[in-house]
Amino acid sequence: MCSDVASTGAAATRSAVILPGATLGLLGGGQLGRMFTVAARTLGYRVTVLDPDPLSPAAEFATRHLATAYTDPAAIAELASSCAAVTTEFENAPAEALDAIAARTVVRPGGFAVAVAQDRRREKAFLAERGFPVGSFATIDTPGDIGPALARVRLPALLKTARFGYDGKGQARIESAEDLERTLAQWKSVPCVLEELLALEREVSVILARSDDGAIATFPVAENLHARGILDLSIAPARVAPALAEEAASLASRLATALDYVGVIAVEMFVVGGRLLLNEIAPRPHNSGHYTIDACRTSQFEQQVRVLCGMPLGDPSQHTPAVMVNLLGDIWRDGEPRWEAVLRHAGAHLHLYGKRDARPGRKMGHVTVCETTPERTLEVALDIRRALGIGPAGESV
Repeated sequence: MCSDVASTGAAATRSAVILPGATLGLLGGGQLGRMFTVAARTLGYRVTVLDPDPLSPAAEFATRHLATAYTDPAAIAELASSCAAVTTEFENAPAEALDAIAARTVVRPGGFAVAVAQDRRREKAFLAERGFPVGSFATIDTPGDIGPALARVRLPALLKTARFGYDGKGQARIESAEDLERTLAQWKSVPCVLEELLALEREVSVILARSDDGAIATFPVAENLHARGILDLSIAPARVAPALAEEAASLASRLATALDYVGVIAVEMFVVGGRLLLNEIAPRPHNSGHYTIDACRTSQFEQQVRVLCGMPLGDPSQHTPAVMVNLLGDIWRDGEPRWEAVLRHAGAHLHLYGKRDARPGRKMGHVTVCETTPERTLEVALDIRRALGIGPAGESV
C-alpha cells in the first residue's frame, strides 16, 4: 500500500528551497549515509560528512569528510557555517549537536525527535501517552523498579537497554525474576525497558517522508523477517490484508505528525492477533526500505534529500514486487562471495557498502530482487541466499 503525497492539516510557513549546487551536511558516514550521499550527488548537491571513521563508507562519495568526533565543537561549527542544511543517518547522533547546528542552519529531523527515538524509555512513553497501540512494558532505572516492572509485564519478556541497542544487541530474554536480577547485574544496572514477549504473526515497517508543510508520502508497507536479531529479508509489498496495510500507514503518519517530524522516518510494528502494535521508531531511512532504490519511483534516500532541501516530495509508488536480502559479513568467511551467482539473475540488484572488514553479523551490503510477480521474486531471492551460503534461518552454511 502506498499513499499519494498528501497534506495533513495546517501547513507551517515553508522555508526557502535549497537548490542543487548547495552543500548538505551529514552526521554519520555508514551505509545509510553512503546511499544518501549518492542520491544527493546525483541531484547535484555537494555533501560534507562528519564521521570519525577514516574509512567511512559515505565519505567515499562525499565532497568533504570531517574525520572527527560528532561532538567536536570545531566540526559542529564548520557544518553549521558551511552547509545549507544538515541531516543524520543514525539515531544515536548526539541530539545536542543537532540542536547546536539548528541554531545556525536548517536541521531535519530536529533534535527532539532524534532524542525520543534514541531512548526506549522516552520512545515507549511518548507512544503510550498519545494513545498509540503498544505492548505491555515497564522501565527499570534502579533495582527498586524490578518489582513494579514484574507486576506490569508478564514473563517471559525481553529486556532491552534504553540506549544504544540495535540488531539484537543490548537485549536478553527473561524467563524469571532471577533472570532479570542477574541480567541487570551483568549489565551493571543500566537503564532498561522490560517488554512483554508477544506472539508475533508478522513484523512490518512503514517508511514515510514528511515535509515542513505537513505533506506526507508513504512507501508501501514492508514485511520483515529477522535472524539472530538482524534483519534478514524484507518483502514489499508486505503479505498482509489491504486494510491492515492502510492502518499501518495511517498509524505511521499520525506518529510523524505527533512528533512534528520533518524528514524520512521508519516505524516498526508487530502484527499480534490481527492487530498492529508499534515497536520502534528510526528517525532516518531504514534497512527495510532499501528496496525503494530499485522498486519505487522515488527511493527513500532521494526522498531524504528532497525533504532536507524543501523540494516537493517524490512519488513513493512501487512499480515492481521486491525482496531485499541482507548480506552480512558471515558470507565472506571463505573469501569474496560468488557475485556471479547473484548477477546471473536479471532481476537482481547488488549493493555493496564499501566496508573493508567483513565481520560476522556486520551489514556489508544487500541484494534487491525485482521480478514480475511476488511469488517469483521470493523464489529468486531464496535461490540467491542459498547460492551465497545463507541458511534457511539466516545462518551461514
